[in-house]
Amino acid sequence: MNKLDPSAATVLELVRLSNAPTTDRLSPSEAREGYLRARMVFNPPAPTLTEIRDLTAPGPSGPIPLRLYRDGADDTERAGLVYFHGGGWVIGDLETHDVACRQIAQLSGAVVIAVDYRLAPEHKFPAAVDDAIAATAWICAQAASLGIDPQRIAVGGDSAGGNLASVVAIAARDQAGPKLAGQILIYASADMTVETESHRQFRDGYMLTQAVMQYFRGHYLNSDADRADWRASPNQVARLADLPRALVITAGFDPLRDEGEAYGMRMVAAGVPVMFRRFTGQIHGFLTMGRLVPQADAAIAEIAGFLRQL
Repeated sequence: MNKLDPSAATVLELVRLSNAPTTDRLSPSEAREGYLRARMVFNPPAPTLTEIRDLTAPGPSGPIPLRLYRDGADDTERAGLVYFHGGGWVIGDLETHDVACRQIAQLSGAVVIAVDYRLAPEHKFPAAVDDAIAATAWICAQAASLGIDPQRIAVGGDSAGGNLASVVAIAARDQAGPKLAGQILIYASADMTVETESHRQFRDGYMLTQAVMQYFRGHYLNSDADRADWRASPNQVARLADLPRALVITAGFDPLRDEGEAYGMRMVAAGVPVMFRRFTGQIHGFLTMGRLVPQADAAIAEIAGFLRQL
């Protein structure tokens, strides 16, 4: 068996020593505040970029807040990344993933646009999906005015955000949506209908516990029947051919590891070009822990390299 990375072990020990209540024992509003405070502890210093500005896209229930990141003075059209933050569809926002989006924009040269989709339980499934699809369509339609090459736009996200990126890519293919160039799926939730070996192996003690997953799903879904809907479990969609090329990043000590890799392998079998990168010693959520976890930088570099190749 692989060994837990010392930096991941340090994070888990700090969480234990903090004696803070776990997410599943908090109200959604309390959990959001706690998640933001934790990101301030774990995130590295925020890089300074040439341009950061807030935008809005029209959505099915009102304006969707966005944040654009661009670095460098070159005015030529660049690759674009529509980014959906993690947080179990319940927590997280533009602030919790601000540093990661800055890092990706700085290292890749791409224009990164983060999407502040509606959260559960105030807005249950499929509200987040509807916002993600609407925001992506608007960004693609406005690409030229945003300094983005419309032929080089990818969607991406971590955890719940990776789930949304997968769903947006499928919807774009099947619903005459924009032609996307790539998808970046970072320890993504891909299938709520199965229990995998990694679910059983890492159900407790590795940040994303079984109780926390049940908390998120309980707040997000309307009923257990929603688990089989491909918009909640993209690996349940019948066909994966003709999707954009993908980068699948997983963590070795993450309960979501196996479902994310299974989704990637199904895409490979369907003829989709897929790059896999498993950080064998890492835990769920490590991308936004760069102050303490050096491999977060390596993951950012993988993402930036993928965007440069578009």
